Amino acid sequence: MPQRHGAASVSPVPAHPCSPEPPPTILKKVSSHIHDRGGAAVTAAESVREPGPGATADRFRTAVHDGDLAALDALFTDDIRFYSPVKFTPFEGKPLVLGLFRVLLRTFEDIRYVGHHDGSSGTSTDGTEAPSAALIFRANVNGKQIHGLDLLHLDEDGRIKEFTVMVRPQSAVQALGEAVLAGLVADGLVPAPPGH
Repeated sequence: MPQRHGAASVSPVPAHPCSPEPPPTILKKVSSHIHDRGGAAVTAAESVREPGPGATADRFRTAVHDGDLAALDALFTDDIRFYSPVKFTPFEGKPLVLGLFRVLLRTFEDIRYVGHHDGSSGTSTDGTEAPSAALIFRANVNGKQIHGLDLLHLDEDGRIKEFTVMVRPQSAVQALGEAVLAGLVADGLVPAPPGH
């Protein structure tokens, strides 16, 4: 039977009609490790989602898709830090980050998430390990196609405490930076740069 690296082999056990269903946490933990006899992953428990990076990432994607700033507000910690590809220092605090998202939701054309990975990684703030989700996206800004990744670091309650965006190619980074700066200035969130 073919197995992935580190996967456990578990023989199916017939369920007794009076046996209770296993709790969702058990299903989530073992669903990626149980294989049927043909080697294909068992998918019956794939839709079970307990609090953590995956559930927060799902709510985040839905909020972005719907343009729902109130839903984003509920997902962010008060002291959230947003690391941008066009600014060295982070945007800090929920009011500023929500304002930035208001601009981003107007700026991105046809944003769509095309991949999702859960795990943990060190934060940019202090390097501590935190639950995280990486969301791969595609979008257009002023006619330029962007390939990007949103890295969400979560606190102990599953709220986003740190958000890092990486995009490519460089021409798209420049187009994004110009469009976002114009939006931030128009919304009064940052002063206009000298000479503008």
